[in-house]
Amino acid sequence: MDLHKKQFKTEFAGKPLMMEVSRMADQADAAVLGRYGETTVLATVVMSKKDVEKDYFPLMVNYEEKFYATGRILGSRFTRREGKSSDDAVLSGRLIDRTLRPLFNQAMRREVQVVVTVLTLDHETDPDFVGLLTASTALAISSVPWGGPVAGVKVTQFADAKDFVFNPAMPDLESRKFTFDAFVAGTKERLNMIELEGDEAQESDVVTAFEKAQVEIKKLIAWQESIVKEIGKKKQDVYLALPDEQLKKQIEKFLDGRLEKAVFHPTKTEMYEHLNQLKKEMKDMLTLEGRDEKALEASDVLFEEEINDLVHEKVLKEEKRPDGRRLDEVRELHAEAGLLPRVHGSALFVRGNTQSLSVATLGAPGDQQLVENIEFTGKRRFMLHYNFPPYSVGEVGPFRGPGRREIGHGNLAHKALRALIPSQEEFPYTIRLVSEILSSNGSSSMATVCAGGLALMDAGVPLRKPAAGIAMGLMLDESGEKFKVLTDIQGPEDHHGDMDFKAAGTDSGVTAIQMDVKINGITIEMLRKTLDQARDARLHILKTITGALSAPRKELSPYAPSIISLTINPERIGELIGPGGKVINGIIEATGATSIDIEDDGRVFITAATQEIGKKALDSVQSIMKEYHVGDIVEGTVVKVLEFGAIVEFAPGHDGMIHVSELKNGFVKKVEDVVKLGDFVRAKIVKMDNGKVGLSIKQLNG
Repeated sequence: MDLHKKQFKTEFAGKPLMMEVSRMADQADAAVLGRYGETTVLATVVMSKKDVEKDYFPLMVNYEEKFYATGRILGSRFTRREGKSSDDAVLSGRLIDRTLRPLFNQAMRREVQVVVTVLTLDHETDPDFVGLLTASTALAISSVPWGGPVAGVKVTQFADAKDFVFNPAMPDLESRKFTFDAFVAGTKERLNMIELEGDEAQESDVVTAFEKAQVEIKKLIAWQESIVKEIGKKKQDVYLALPDEQLKKQIEKFLDGRLEKAVFHPTKTEMYEHLNQLKKEMKDMLTLEGRDEKALEASDVLFEEEINDLVHEKVLKEEKRPDGRRLDEVRELHAEAGLLPRVHGSALFVRGNTQSLSVATLGAPGDQQLVENIEFTGKRRFMLHYNFPPYSVGEVGPFRGPGRREIGHGNLAHKALRALIPSQEEFPYTIRLVSEILSSNGSSSMATVCAGGLALMDAGVPLRKPAAGIAMGLMLDESGEKFKVLTDIQGPEDHHGDMDFKAAGTDSGVTAIQMDVKINGITIEMLRKTLDQARDARLHILKTITGALSAPRKELSPYAPSIISLTINPERIGELIGPGGKVINGIIEATGATSIDIEDDGRVFITAATQEIGKKALDSVQSIMKEYHVGDIVEGTVVKVLEFGAIVEFAPGHDGMIHVSELKNGFVKKVEDVVKLGDFVRAKIVKMDNGKVGLSIKQLNG
């Protein structure tokens, strides 16, 4: 069978890039095999044949990791197959989704599913780059209506260089310190998705990097357009759930003069009380006018559109926000640290109606999270978990564990704080930070950064600097040129605004950025204005944070474990562990230490409930690891009596024999005449040969 392969090749950042279209997955609307270096992904697109009864566009983007892509058998030892998506896979799926989604007509009611499957991974290439590009190509050549293509690139500035590197090799990212590492995506002219992790990066460098990235994105889109020109399918005509014009005019007339009074209130509660009442009155009016149930359902969408238009108009023409703030004004702030007893560190941060209660827990090095997925296998020493209970938005709902949103928000806050965490050499603890969102009305992820950094300082973690984050918004006119940037968005500004731009950092630079849009994208001018305004807000918030706690506490909580570290010769790790763990477990049992963790490079971490217990365990370890020499005086217990001598254990794992001739001056008939089992004796090392130690009591004074 001929698969009718068509291959399209180019090069990007010094590596071959290929898109292949064939009869593979030929029952999908479109399927493309993308390869970059030796990383290969399959992207498929399927659109349902019928419209569904929903009041939103039902798009699904799935990112599937396959263990065979790495040439290894991974997974639980009892299943050895793929199961629930890893957090990294969820984040990759969100990255692709956030880039593709704004370019669909949101009035579509056909289900569309994009599946990106990683088939091979070369561990040099970030699969997000080729995953997004292949998904975009598949959508672009399909019959599914869509406003792409799009493309995205990874752009990195390493700390030891000022230039910007596109799609750096993954080993470089692991081994070299970077100032920032970003993935930025968009259309030919505008950026519509940003993910950035930084180490106090400068806003000017970020803007310059993204300007250069836009040039590369444009080239990749032009290449895709050449593929579409050759093999692209005609786009289908699909039903769009557009409002009935007569109904629209009827609602506009009813809301005229009423809507502004309902929307513009200082608090979220007041606003929604008035909006709910107004919506009820609107539906009562429609019912009296004889409108059916379908029209009443459609009125909900039209009601939201009217709010959208009103909020845009007031911001753009009058710089008037629903709660009366200036465009660059941050809501009322509150921060406090140490509010919970017994936990190792805690903090509450409040911005308007948004509240994050963060709790820091310190643990032993052995408490690190073990991570195993196709891109990374290893340990994670700093963990940040974000919880968003339904009561935080005044709703009733089930608790089902973290979903895509919780994983995404937690990861953003994790990025914002990770660069500020001290090294394990400086602070050997494993750190877990949990953010409980108590109330949400605009950017709970950035509240998590504020509360999280404060909780870490309260726990005594020597954070390099305090951090803060803020969510920025954008209102764009119909021309796409006139715009206003809003600081600290909430409520209708978030829901009806055109951009959600989160920026976190210290007083010296940026540590994280995340951007999503509901429009085609933003220009570099919009980006620059947003970053400048976000910096001002960040510095303002930092004053409140440092007012609550200006620096990390000098002492750890009395409930935190004590950790003592030392370094031993890596070649002697086996001696410390002992056969089957006998030696190390013996120390733990004898001293009451919580755990003793040993790294391959010889670092040893002793964790105990108190410093006193830890010191006992340290003495035992040092005793075992001590380098003994001929002439040293040792003390120990007689553990075995033989015909020709006695065995003395003078340190855990160390013993030596006193020959009968070395027990005392003169003739000794029986060993028991001088020493007995259990006696405590002092002796001198007189011989060391292949690990065997000879002791002498007779030569103690010699």
